[in-house]
Amino acid sequence: MAKTKESGSRQRTRNGAPKDAIALLKADHRQVEEWFSEFEETKDGRRKASLAKQICAALKVHAQIEEEIFYPAFLEATEDEDMHHEAEIEHTGAKRLIADIESKNSDDYFDARVTVLSEMIKHHVKEEEQPDGMFAKARKSEMDLVQIGEELQARKSELEADSSFLGKSKKFFVAA
Repeated sequence: MAKTKESGSRQRTRNGAPKDAIALLKADHRQVEEWFSEFEETKDGRRKASLAKQICAALKVHAQIEEEIFYPAFLEATEDEDMHHEAEIEHTGAKRLIADIESKNSDDYFDARVTVLSEMIKHHVKEEEQPDGMFAKARKSEMDLVQIGEELQARKSELEADSSFLGKSKKFFVAA
């Protein structure tokens, strides 16, 4: 896994700029925020169930690529164990709640579970994206964010296509 700032050919965004890891992860954050907002606004039970399924599948993929690729690269580049460990623990809590939502999708606490998940994710995203957060520290480090972004996108595509990882879910994130 390349972590230096050297780069060869790279995937590009629509405007021709190279994709980087932080742009990809932030695009995932915005998509999930949109779905959480839609969940909060709708009264239709079937639509809520569908949105919750999308949210859970997307967060599972997002957490997996962060844990496999971004977080280890961040830890290696910054040696910030406290920030790394806190992010990992937050993921563990979110994954437990996701499993609970997926297994109990029709009880009286379903909406409350999704609401609590939304609050957990908002907190986690705020910590990653704040001016002294993980993403800012990653930008200041020697991480090759374009290369890591390519690795994240490739692994994300694999996971989205893996029915054993997502169940019957399909690709949910939009391209950055």
